[in-house]
Amino acid sequence: MDEMVRVKNLRKEFGALVAIEDLSFSVARGEIVGLLGPNGAGKTTALSILMGLVTPTAGSVRVFGLELERNRVEVLQRMNFSSAYTALPSNLRVEENLTVFARLYSVKNPREKINELLELLEIAHLKKRVVGRLSSGESARVSLCKSLLNDPELLLLDEPTASLDPDIADKVRKWLRQVQRDRGIGMIYTSHNMRDVEEVCDRVLFMQKGKIFAEGTPRSIVAQFQEKSLESLFIRVARSGDVEEV
Repeated sequence: MDEMVRVKNLRKEFGALVAIEDLSFSVARGEIVGLLGPNGAGKTTALSILMGLVTPTAGSVRVFGLELERNRVEVLQRMNFSSAYTALPSNLRVEENLTVFARLYSVKNPREKINELLELLEIAHLKKRVVGRLSSGESARVSLCKSLLNDPELLLLDEPTASLDPDIADKVRKWLRQVQRDRGIGMIYTSHNMRDVEEVCDRVLFMQKGKIFAEGTPRSIVAQFQEKSLESLFIRVARSGDVEEV
């Protein structure tokens, strides 16, 4: 498979704080890679760098074969992002919000595209609702609709099921896999829900203190550290910082 993302020897310092230290990884076209780790591991900083919002102290980032820093606009036009914690303008209706973003991305036939995505995520009935009056789960699904408006080649997902009930979360996981199969989209996926990771991700990068300490399929990482599950490994790292192999 073609390589979509190549991060090499990335480092980010915020004053005396080293948020990311010598981070290197790649993402292939059509691959879903989970970026895991406890709070403070460096996941959000890594995503912010990939979106061009934060400039690294050292290292390089190439996306679609292009150096991100020099080709930011071209790269970002081919990407998109969704987070359960990022709010869309609250005073606009769902349809109005999505129309604004569709115009920003120069989407052809925006009304048709918006209707297609709203149906896909089963929220067509919310079309005329003001975003500020939606539940957190409804808002999360609208954000996911926004993230697919420009048919991105690479999708960055930050806790996409965090606000969803178990039924809708299950549907979203299946939907993401369907989108991956049908459109060949590469994804970088952060989550504290290990079921999400086990069901959605092809490969996992497990971070602690700004570094990757384990990489592989969810099953291979569990076996490597002789844990019962990804969740038990996550708890072990979060509580003690112990990442020594046993």
